[in-house]
Parts: sequence; C-alpha cells; structure tokens
Amino acid sequence: MYAFGIVLCLQANIGCAPWDVLHTGLSIKLGMTVGQASILVGALICLIVFLLREKLGIGTLLNMLLIGVFIDLIFSLEIIPAMDHLWIGVIVMVSGLFVIALGSYFYIGSGFGAGPRDSLMVSLRRRTNWPVGACRALTEGSALALGYFLGGLVGIGTVIAALGIGFCVQIVFNLLRFDPVTVKHETLSDIVKNLPGHRRSNRNRPKQNA
Repeated sequence: MYAFGIVLCLQANIGCAPWDVLHTGLSIKLGMTVGQASILVGALICLIVFLLREKLGIGTLLNMLLIGVFIDLIFSLEIIPAMDHLWIGVIVMVSGLFVIALGSYFYIGSGFGAGPRDSLMVSLRRRTNWPVGACRALTEGSALALGYFLGGLVGIGTVIAALGIGFCVQIVFNLLRFDPVTVKHETLSDIVKNLPGHRRSNRNRPKQNA
C-alpha cells in the first residue's frame, strides 16, 4: 500500500516528494530502478541509525526492503500511467499522499519498529534535542538537496508532498482514531529474547548470588 502511494505520487508527473527526489536522482545517475534506489538509501540509513545506537525493528528492515520491491513490481505492471495534465497530476499526487498515510497507519500500528527514515529523524531528535519538525526538515531537506543535485524530479508536486503529507497523515489517523504514541514497538533484540530457545537458555542459566 505504501509503495502504491509512492508510485501514484511519481506518476502524477509534477515532481516528487523530497525522499523520492533522491531516489529518482540516484536511479538516473546509477542506472538502477527507483525501487532499487529506495532500498539502497534505506540500507545506508539503517547503517547510520545502527551506528547512532538507535534500536531497529523487523519492521524497519522490511520497510527498507519491501517498499522498494513493490515499487518496482507496480511499475512493471504498468497499471498507472504518467499524468499529462497539471490538475489531474495534483489530484493523483494528493490521492497518493492519502494512500501513503493509510499505509503508515498499518505499518506503524503493527508495532514492529519505525521505517529507516523515521528512525533517522528520531535519532537526530534524541541527540540534538531539536524539535521533531526541525529534525524532519533537516533530513528531508538534505535528501531533496542531494536528489536535486543528482537530477531528481523536482516540481510543484515536491511542495505539495512536503507540505501535505503531514495533513494527510493527521486526517487518516484521526478518522481511524489512531494515536501512534500509544504503540509499543518491538525491536530486533526483543524478538530474539522472545524466541523459545533463547527463553530456555535463560532459564537454564545458573543464578548468581547477590
């Protein structure tokens, strides 16, 4: 669903969201698909977040991998043509943002960890104590600047996506009565600890005297 929303935004043909400006720029420079570029960027961000000692979840890794895979799959099916009119493009772009917001509801609600880009924003927030909005602006602004330098697709859609995604997410979350703050995410270490073999080994470990 998240990948479908991204493809809608790309096929609106009026410019990409900041991160997708970077993905399209990399795809042009490196001769790879947009999905492959998304996976590459996500993997690099996961590495950075790990080095910053932010906890990763299985959802973080699946987000990194599967969204890129499904972006390429949807493009290969050729079910969404590129728009050739500005106002139709705007409608498709906004529709894509709402689909992304709905996808965010499902993946955040699963409780398996935030996506790589959200994890990077959280990590910056922890270490700088800057407002979340400033951290998001820094990460997306950096992606936009680098993507533009690489030849990524920038246009009125870039502005719509940057300013509109927050409103779309808020509307969808309000309609579904969903508060992401209440979700307790399970990290990779939590999953390992809950494995049957790991629990047995902990029970069999001799207790140390105080």
